[in-house]
Amino acid sequence: MGSRHDLPISPFYAFAGAFTALFVSFLALGLLWSSSRFRGDRSGLALPAGLQRIADAPTTRTALRGLGLAAFLALLVSLLLAPDDPDRNPGPGAVYVLFWVGLVPASLLLGPVWRLLNPLRTLHRLLHRPLHRLLHRPLHRLWPPPYRPAPLPARLGQWPAAAGLFGFTWLELAAPDPASTTSLLIALAAYTGAHLALAARFGERWFDDGDAFEAYSALLARLSPLGRRNDGRLVLRNPFHGLDATPERPGLVATVCVLLGSTAYDGFSDNPAWIDTLQTSPLGRTPTATLGLLASVALVATLYCLCAAATRLLSGPHPGPLTAFAHSLVPIALGYLIAHYSSLLVTEGPRTVSMALGTDNGPDPLPPLGSGALAALQVIAVVTGHVLGVVAAHDRAVRLFPPHRAVTGQLPMLALMVTYTLGGIGLLLN
Repeated sequence: MGSRHDLPISPFYAFAGAFTALFVSFLALGLLWSSSRFRGDRSGLALPAGLQRIADAPTTRTALRGLGLAAFLALLVSLLLAPDDPDRNPGPGAVYVLFWVGLVPASLLLGPVWRLLNPLRTLHRLLHRPLHRLLHRPLHRLWPPPYRPAPLPARLGQWPAAAGLFGFTWLELAAPDPASTTSLLIALAAYTGAHLALAARFGERWFDDGDAFEAYSALLARLSPLGRRNDGRLVLRNPFHGLDATPERPGLVATVCVLLGSTAYDGFSDNPAWIDTLQTSPLGRTPTATLGLLASVALVATLYCLCAAATRLLSGPHPGPLTAFAHSLVPIALGYLIAHYSSLLVTEGPRTVSMALGTDNGPDPLPPLGSGALAALQVIAVVTGHVLGVVAAHDRAVRLFPPHRAVTGQLPMLALMVTYTLGGIGLLLN
């Protein structure tokens, strides 16, 4: 859905324009940007106190939790009772379009909204006390009340979120029948059961980094103009400040690389040569697609790790070279998501909503843009994401390294950005 193979744009001009944009921005930053300008979560213009009271009011938060839980239950009903046909059942579209793709603009505009809508958080709040009483009453001598959650291991970080995102993208891109109600119900039941069990063990804070979609929403929300300062105030801010405040947790690199690699594989999976490989592989379609998805994520991660190692050699030792520049990959991932999925959201999103409302009797959805405008949007999204990544990486470099090494140390990052950009545009034009 949403794929176009007739984009009228010259590969030469697309590649040359992308390389020029990155190289010129790198030179301009090296000459004009000699000290760090981003202040992370210390910046922002405070919104009126009344607006913050409304946003933080228990009534508002309860209403949002209720909305998320109601949508979750409606999805279950649809998957259980509606026909097992994506043309007649809104469930697959709700998962792969409204939720997965729609969470991108929602997080960019409103911040980490899934933290408030997440039905698993709501279910945990509703069930954890009765479950504790039921499960621990026979064991009260071994685990006396109060039943305090176990501490989360610091080294765990966002690794569970990275694994969860890979599992979801595997379901979408490599599973035998990703749109069937059986596949979705099994995945939904497994994900819900695992996270409720882990939240019962570690407490509600498990969802902050352990839930794949909260981590996904929170990463994209780093580029939202709406955020919170470190004093808790709701503020309007330069998105670069929010990006600069991205916590350097274990698993951050893996999470972003899963986003980049899976989106790249999604673009490559439409290539006729790869389709022929899937159809003729002696391993079968699903194992071959799984290996392709793994290889795509591994390639993105390997290139980034090599770049981090080269940066450390050129700029000097640094305690966390892998995570120090991981935040600069977030706008790149966003550019890929916009390029690959924007037409899908605009065409299939309304169709899914009308199907859910029982009014899906109109013609098939048409692309909202002509092929020329769509080509321009996709290339601009990819290139802009990389230019923003160059800016974020440069500001971090001039903060961490001596001035005479800051620019030199970014040459590997520039090479990485050029490689990612040319690969991304190549996938768009394949």
